Amino acid sequence: MKSIIVGTAGHIDHGKTALVKALTGIDADRLEEEKRRGITIDLGFAHMDLSASNGESLRLGFVDVPGHERFVRNMLAGVGGIDLVLLVIAADEAIMPQTREHFEILQLLDVQRGIVVLTKSDAVDAETLDVARLEVEEFLRGTFLDRPGAVIAVSSLSGAGIDELKRAMIAAALEVQPRDSRAIARLPVDRVFTMKGFGTIVTGTLVAGTIRQEDELEVFPTGRRVRVRGIQVHSEISDTAVAGQRTALNIAGASTEDLSRGMILAPPETFHATRQAEVRLRLLASAPRALKNRARVHFHSYTMETVAEVVFHGTTQLTPGEDAFVRLKFPAAMLLLPGDRFIIRQFSPVVTVGGGTVLDAAPISRAAAAGDFLRALNAGNVEGILQARIARRYRTGISMAQLTAETGWTKKEVERCSSALLHKGTAVRNGNLLVDALALKELEASILSTMKAFHQKNPLVGGISKEELRAHVEATPEVFEWAAGTLVREKRLEILADLVRLPGHGVFMKDDEAESKKEIENAFASAAFKVPALQEVIAGLKVDKARAQKIVTLLLRDKVLIKVSDELVFHRSALEALRREIAAYKLKSPRIDVARFKELTGVTRKYAIPLLEYLDRERVTKRVGDAREIL
Repeated sequence: MKSIIVGTAGHIDHGKTALVKALTGIDADRLEEEKRRGITIDLGFAHMDLSASNGESLRLGFVDVPGHERFVRNMLAGVGGIDLVLLVIAADEAIMPQTREHFEILQLLDVQRGIVVLTKSDAVDAETLDVARLEVEEFLRGTFLDRPGAVIAVSSLSGAGIDELKRAMIAAALEVQPRDSRAIARLPVDRVFTMKGFGTIVTGTLVAGTIRQEDELEVFPTGRRVRVRGIQVHSEISDTAVAGQRTALNIAGASTEDLSRGMILAPPETFHATRQAEVRLRLLASAPRALKNRARVHFHSYTMETVAEVVFHGTTQLTPGEDAFVRLKFPAAMLLLPGDRFIIRQFSPVVTVGGGTVLDAAPISRAAAAGDFLRALNAGNVEGILQARIARRYRTGISMAQLTAETGWTKKEVERCSSALLHKGTAVRNGNLLVDALALKELEASILSTMKAFHQKNPLVGGISKEELRAHVEATPEVFEWAAGTLVREKRLEILADLVRLPGHGVFMKDDEAESKKEIENAFASAAFKVPALQEVIAGLKVDKARAQKIVTLLLRDKVLIKVSDELVFHRSALEALRREIAAYKLKSPRIDVARFKELTGVTRKYAIPLLEYLDRERVTKRVGDAREIL
């Protein structure tokens, strides 16, 4: 059975609720105040089943919206998920202010299918009805409702025209593209209440995917986890709800205080709430004035409502009738995905002034958001969108899970699109990470040029540490290892332990530098345990202090010299001899104290304590009280 959502729209007292009742037999005014005052205040719901001539069964869920200008915000909460609209216009009044505003909202939300219903046809004569029809047709000219048979006159009291309307609804419903039940589920919440014997109930129009009994869902933006205890679809108990159905969920894990209209239920750990979004915004030609940079507006998308700040890219204002790429900033996080439609209303006085489409709900920076990136997203080509999202991450790369969160696509869709990019060679993949192919090549070139410059500047240094090189080329650890590994396999780079160098680039020393290196090594080798101060040795060399320090660094890196403390450096031969002496001493005693150590090595306390602490670190000895246990 094909399920679609039908929404009403139109001016107050034009008979929207009466029409829904005439069609379905259900009174969508559920509030006591609505019945007492005779006007719709909040959203109302109804449903009906129809059969097409081809035998296909149709289930229509109705969202009846208020028509009063004071309740447009409630109307907006209901029309976000509709597939087919009934634009209701009373024959005795024709086009009225809320007719115009509601219709502008429908166009901004890109509703594609609809029927104009001239209600109260029994309240006017034939001539007046014809005049009203002509006025409506002129009003609709050039819009999605400008087509033959789009205007049907009915009387909800007598039933005249209702059958014709049902036939028109069947025809329109067959043209509606079904919502994707295989997509990732999203349920914007429009009602929250408790039911005796069941607990917390939430309702909404399931705009994508499928929800099953016992599913775990995440509440956005709070992050609370809930479990689906039961499901009703159009007031009937069901095991599943699919996209395009009015859905009620009995949930465990949250009370009515934890939930409210505007929240969204979706699978856990799939999406991320955001406080800003890049959008394509169109300002209505009927907007009372230009929209200026940093202006505050009321923002509506599906059932959510908040305030947004409008930030333009490279301009200061948007004039009526124009559109532009802009960034919207929100005071609190919310769940938005690319493709979501939205409406903005002027902050004061509150009137609808524009709307558009979300392009990106995961902005990185102002620079990355502008120009070509947003144009690629707006073009709608899925491969182009995926390539743009990979490319903007440059040397960071993006995971498959991040792409799902950013696009709202399923893992299968991301896999399919990324395979096409890999085949073309515009992207490369390592595990679950995708990187722009050009960015990776540029990173490899940057690594090589950085190493070349390093060797030229530092002939006395054998190479650069991997972490220092990674930081210099500004790449994440994973992407850096990937690029460096490629260069190593291609024999254009060498990595020895933590040291990176170009092939054939060892340490190159001039004659005076080689002589100084030999002098330093001899000074410490001949001193055994009674080593001189390092600065004294450096001061006696022919080379300048900077080059001398680089030579010392080289000796320390090659472990010819070993730093035992901040002030003491020993030759490795002396420390190797010390290890042998300690091993020999262990045959006499399993322990040695400071006094015995001084006697054994012939050093003063100045050298003894640092040497013993070095042996502790090397796990040759272990301190026990004032003595050392020889391990």
